[in-house]
Amino acid sequence: MAKVVTSTKSCTVNPLRMSQPLGAALAFMGLRNSMPLLHGSQGCTSFGLVLFVRHFREQIPLQTTAMSEVATVLGGFDNVEQAIVNIVGRTKPDVIGICTTGVTEIKGDDLDGFIKLVRGKHPELANVALVPVSTPDFKGAFEDGFATTVAKIVETLVEAPAAGVARDPAKLNVLAGSHLTPGDIDELRDIIEAFGLQPTFLPDISGSLDGHLPDDFTPTTHGGVSVAEVAAMGRAAHTLALGEQMRKAAAALEAKVGVPFTLLQRLTGLAPSDELMATLARISGRPVPPKYRRQRSQLVDAMLDGHFYFGGKRIAIGAEPDMLLNIGGWLADMGCTIAAAVTTTHSPALAQAPSDDVLIGDLEDLEQRAEDCDLLVTHSHGRQAAERLGVPLFRVGLPMFDRLGAAHQVAVGYRGTRDLIFAIGNLFISNIKEPDVDTWRSTAAGGPDQVDASVTTH
Repeated sequence: MAKVVTSTKSCTVNPLRMSQPLGAALAFMGLRNSMPLLHGSQGCTSFGLVLFVRHFREQIPLQTTAMSEVATVLGGFDNVEQAIVNIVGRTKPDVIGICTTGVTEIKGDDLDGFIKLVRGKHPELANVALVPVSTPDFKGAFEDGFATTVAKIVETLVEAPAAGVARDPAKLNVLAGSHLTPGDIDELRDIIEAFGLQPTFLPDISGSLDGHLPDDFTPTTHGGVSVAEVAAMGRAAHTLALGEQMRKAAAALEAKVGVPFTLLQRLTGLAPSDELMATLARISGRPVPPKYRRQRSQLVDAMLDGHFYFGGKRIAIGAEPDMLLNIGGWLADMGCTIAAAVTTTHSPALAQAPSDDVLIGDLEDLEQRAEDCDLLVTHSHGRQAAERLGVPLFRVGLPMFDRLGAAHQVAVGYRGTRDLIFAIGNLFISNIKEPDVDTWRSTAAGGPDQVDASVTTH
């Protein structure tokens, strides 16, 4: 088991961590016709908006209660009320997700109480789902905010099946962690449907942040899982929770409507992909389709091709806990040594990390620990560290603003793992220092005596 330690520095240098409200906002973006609302200052929301736009290169729906100094001192009810009324009047959303920030958490605003008051004063909001969630940005990290929000969505929107209504054995709930890209979710949907199952993903950012052009403009999310589909999750026969961060939401769903769950902590690698297939075969009662048996064979062949380049490599990885376990575990499976592991927040997943210890710290900590490593794995803010270290950088997670196609990266299942082997293996190959083909010229230029001496020695 990896030992988890916390950096004792007086300040953060080159942050790795992103805040809880941003994770919460991303979770709400996985709902259809949704508007995330950050209860805080305009600057907090502007920062998050820029970060998401640079990563996804898409229109991002994100609003703010625009708290001023006076409103912060006196209380933010008026700002929350006005923001909700304005959003409903202008954008007609199905759901508004209200996330607290540091300034309103420090003040102690009772967001749940605010929502009850708003409901009482505005009966016209009866058809709009309002989901308040506490996400202080002075503690925790992106993954915490995402996980807390998914659990709150379950507690608020999922409805118990009517008496006498049987569960549908073909329906499967899938709680998708923040470490999964829209491309990952699309791949998982294809895999699940191949077993004859009908998945409902929560959240489903594959529909809202996958980079497609909608037929009509909408200021809210133009894809994702609908409020009605979330409400009907109680009629599914089983739930798949993807990542340790989804354990709380899966437990809340089971407690509320009695749907049992299976937690899969990793989806990248041969053994985790086998576990995914075996789980789906058990739930569906069907054998693994031939398509995926062939993909497994391709993955094993890719592992054989790539292990020459992965074996013995020293890796430094900085990522959220579930991402660190997923990618770091797969790299260890390929024969690499995780020499440096830095993360953002506490999680039970960290105990399983394939390293001696995991540091909750920043990118400066990662850079200092990665001096003798062969590869740096983190998001785009690690690019300067990689350049100073003189090692290649493989970008994972969010934000990824200096490369195209971040939303379409796939690293799950047999095919995603196979392509990941090629992507990182090619980085290792391109970093191999080839001998200078002109070195023989300088040797020959030394004259015949030098050449003769070398021959005589042999």
